[in-house]
Amino acid sequence: MTQQRHPLDLATSLEQNSDGIWCGNTQPDYGNMVGPFGGITSAVLLNAALLNADRLGDPVSLTVNFAGPIEDGPFTISAQAVRTNRSTQHWSMTQFQHDGQIATTASAVFAIRRETWQSTELDFPVRQPALSLARADTSNAPEWTRRYDMRPVKGLMIDGQQPTQEPDAITEFWIQDDPPRPLDFLSLTAICDSFVPRIFVRRMGRFPAGTISLTTYFHADTALLNLQGGNHVLGLARASKFGLGYHDQSAEIWSDQQQLLATTHQIVYYKA
Repeated sequence: MTQQRHPLDLATSLEQNSDGIWCGNTQPDYGNMVGPFGGITSAVLLNAALLNADRLGDPVSLTVNFAGPIEDGPFTISAQAVRTNRSTQHWSMTQFQHDGQIATTASAVFAIRRETWQSTELDFPVRQPALSLARADTSNAPEWTRRYDMRPVKGLMIDGQQPTQEPDAITEFWIQDDPPRPLDFLSLTAICDSFVPRIFVRRMGRFPAGTISLTTYFHADTALLNLQGGNHVLGLARASKFGLGYHDQSAEIWSDQQQLLATTHQIVYYKA
């Protein structure tokens, strides 16, 4: 019997067209209100580098700039290692649609990671275990939200629901791929963008908004992600400043074993 591929693997699947050129298609499973979910776009761009035979080590950082709308359908990605050093490698990726029009640009840093002195300066936010909380009802939310088991602690703003706390910009939830899937850099990348724009939470409503630029810092290597398996991870997001049409958004992703897996920073356009 052929095992069915996970929706995330289908959505990030790429075929090599020529050296450094990859072809893919958006998938309806990860559709957003307009076009695909930004997290899956980030993951497929990262995959264009991960799949390269000359790729060095694990990703350390990924920056994605959403230059224009991504339409449902085929796309191509150009992925080039622009410089390789002894232990680091710098990548440039560009996503094209419609006869070469640029939709998204990205850059990534990969590295061979070695054991060093370490310290986590953030404290693990102790919360109720994931399975002790009710799963959020996302039946009226964009399609991509149904690819996740979200268990809100505070401030989860989705269609048909209101935050249960005072109106601030903080969201906390446990999240897991649905169906469950072992955590890797692709799924972690997508989860890092699973928070709605902070303006939705702060103002308790939906407004025209969209991410312009998103940077993810990976604090885990492959070995640590393998230890997480398919368990829920804890996500926290907040904002520092709203104004002049933009707000920032910062997030943390923690393992259920209290390990900081990734942090993110993005800038979001909004009208409110």
